[in-house]
Amino acid sequence: MSTSGLLGAAQIRELAARFGIRPTKTWGQNFVIDANTVQRIVRVAGVGEDDVVVEVGPGLGSLTLALLPVAKHVTVVEVDPVLAGALPETVQTVAPDVADRLTVVHADALRVEELPGDAPTALVANLPYNVSVPVVLNFLERFPTIERILVMVQLEVAERLAAKPGSKIYGVPSVKAAWYADVALAGNVGRSVFWPVPNVDSGLVSLTRREPPVTGASREEVFACVDAAFAQRRKTLRAALASWAGSAQAAEEALVAAGIDPRTRGEQLDVHQFAAIASAHRARAR
Repeated sequence: MSTSGLLGAAQIRELAARFGIRPTKTWGQNFVIDANTVQRIVRVAGVGEDDVVVEVGPGLGSLTLALLPVAKHVTVVEVDPVLAGALPETVQTVAPDVADRLTVVHADALRVEELPGDAPTALVANLPYNVSVPVVLNFLERFPTIERILVMVQLEVAERLAAKPGSKIYGVPSVKAAWYADVALAGNVGRSVFWPVPNVDSGLVSLTRREPPVTGASREEVFACVDAAFAQRRKTLRAALASWAGSAQAAEEALVAAGIDPRTRGEQLDVHQFAAIASAHRARAR
């Protein structure tokens, strides 16, 4: 893909001025001004002609314009009414040949429960830093047809999502993402590709959906167990899960039944072990 039909720094600033847009911290807006970066994202995401892509927070359209020529369709979800209204005009001007592949949904991505058109197969986005984890988890839950995700987020968030048991940064986002998918870091992104320039580094994180753990508990019950375990992560699971299980003794019984040492801490367990604990607790509560 050549860089024709993509936006550069001058064009981004020109569009922002034309539509009276000033990036806001409230919505975590940092626009990508580097064509090579959006091409890289599309390439790493592995988007192809059969993909129906959903993009969250398209902004002025940098990534959207890189996705449209290679995807079957792109549905964007934009909370800013000005940006949502401006994007179709930009695409029609810059890439008229693929403008019919675009659908714009003006909505809060955290509240989206359905999308128009064909079911999405991929989520590819430069996500606002302040809502990145909730957005990823919401779309994994709401749209089971999404097979893979490639998002650019704050590097610290990317590392946390991809963290493995035993790591100091392993926590609730790591476990919940692992419920749905295999998660991996997919590269770093420099600050200079954004306008305005953020004061943090960014990273790419990929999620490839797989079947959730086999368990007798529901996802909600497993997630409640995870939340309890990390709410007091310095405590042993026997203590940390006491309120969740009803008592320290009930927590210990569930842990032992799941084959987990009650003196273990939550940061040492993977999602399958949490699923086993929740299943054991449910079985004993009957």
